[in-house]
Amino acid sequence: MSYQVLARKWRPKTFQELVGQEHVVRALSNALQQQRLHHAYLFTGTRGVGKTTLARILAKALNCENGITAEPCGVCSACTEIDKGRFVDLLEVDAASNTKVDQMRDLLENAQYAPTVARFKVFIIDEVHMLSTSSFNAMLKTLEEPPAHVKFILATTDPQKMPVTVLSRCLQFNLRQMPVTSITEHLHAVLQKESISAESVALQLIARAASGSMRDALSLLDQAIAYGSGAVHEAEVRAMLGAIDQSYLFTLLQALARRDGAGLLAVARSMEERSLSFDAALGELALLLHQIALAQSVPDAIPADLPERPQLLELAALFKPEDIQLYYQIALLGRRDLGLAPDEYAGFSMCLLRMLAFAPNDAQIYKQASTPAPSQGTNPPPVVQAQIAAPPLAEMERTPATYSPQQETLPEKPLAVQQATAEIKPSESIATTFDGNWRGLVDTLKLSGMARMLAQNCALVAFDGQQMRLSVPPEHKHLLDNTYQEKLRTTLKEHFGKQLHVAIEVSGNAINTPARQINQEKAARQAQAEASIQGDPFVRDLMESFGATIIPSTIKPAQ
Repeated sequence: MSYQVLARKWRPKTFQELVGQEHVVRALSNALQQQRLHHAYLFTGTRGVGKTTLARILAKALNCENGITAEPCGVCSACTEIDKGRFVDLLEVDAASNTKVDQMRDLLENAQYAPTVARFKVFIIDEVHMLSTSSFNAMLKTLEEPPAHVKFILATTDPQKMPVTVLSRCLQFNLRQMPVTSITEHLHAVLQKESISAESVALQLIARAASGSMRDALSLLDQAIAYGSGAVHEAEVRAMLGAIDQSYLFTLLQALARRDGAGLLAVARSMEERSLSFDAALGELALLLHQIALAQSVPDAIPADLPERPQLLELAALFKPEDIQLYYQIALLGRRDLGLAPDEYAGFSMCLLRMLAFAPNDAQIYKQASTPAPSQGTNPPPVVQAQIAAPPLAEMERTPATYSPQQETLPEKPLAVQQATAEIKPSESIATTFDGNWRGLVDTLKLSGMARMLAQNCALVAFDGQQMRLSVPPEHKHLLDNTYQEKLRTTLKEHFGKQLHVAIEVSGNAINTPARQINQEKAARQAQAEASIQGDPFVRDLMESFGATIIPSTIKPAQ
């Protein structure tokens, strides 16, 4: 028996088997159950989303020998003949190769005759937008006054090219592109039926490459099975698709977080040596940055079973959300302009250097203010765009790295810092080896990534030497992943050198966290920096003499 490709072998034969088009299936099923039948249906959508498949299922639903139903039996002669593509009262026409008006007139003349064996004579016209204007005009009369025994099912990828007079006489359904998760799940189900082993990441790569088309996904799956000698492995699928190994991208972002220009270029050279596609690399990098942005804003949107989830969450902790947005934009623009670069390596490496150049560096503050020429006529006043450093805080105004009870009475500290420091005392007695300074303790713990974020967003409730109670504010409850909690518990036990019971709970009273203390201190320093800039004689002279304006976003306190 000859081999049948997966796209044909596993083509849905009922509404229930159709993947990703629930909104269309529901509407058609209700109409069939209520016998509310239209004479012309139009299915629109991109390639491979199920337009023709849906048309054939609808033809079976209309002509099943058990009656008009949303669940055709699949075993009667009408159902089986339609599945085999040889039902006498079902005519499928490819409009791309039958555009002449004479051919359309012959088809419409055939429509006047009653069906031979079926309940309805069904005409499926694929890529209907390819018909000529004369063909559409010939069809219009039949669509206006259709015989009772005729049903038209039209399918197109480009409904904008169809005359509005035809569109208005059809019941239109727009089939959506299928999400990656739906395609991946369907590929898993197909491979289970085929008894073929596969790696989850490999199927996700195929689903992503299919761009919403189930037919393309199944065709790529066929290719992957052949490429992998009967199995589907991630490395082989990446090679087949020309996809970029994620490890390169993770290494790039880690180097970017360290401001390591040499490390960035080393990865780019390694990719060039392996002849990897830099266009694909920028596309994958943009996708990875999108996932990191999701991890920062909506961590629950990252599937728990995603293999890269721990790395995504770790990278999310290394960057500010606004930085990720900037890098995403640079990656998109870099991919767009890649063809204009001297060569792909130059274009790719320039993107990386651009990310490095625009990366924030709070330690480097500039004091630049060129004297502009006086404004003349109606020209707008000049704007001071240079970052102007505020004078450093006095030694007594600096926040110490750790707190102790003796430091809480210093009057020179900003009020917000005094309040944050005073509230650090736990409500119960604590061991003599720990003075209750939770923030100071967190600074000394050997934690990184999301486990450190969890510690910084905890407040100490109680500690008696054997048991420690911590609370997390509700807005940070997503940090209570078992992995991060266990890392924090293990690190605390190692720090104290003994068994320690650590309980972490969610509480609205968790206001005294190190993260909030740091934010309060930053806000206090920022307020002082802005006041210092406003009072700086040089700045005031610029504003009074030349009408200059301070850009608030460029004011940064000195470190």
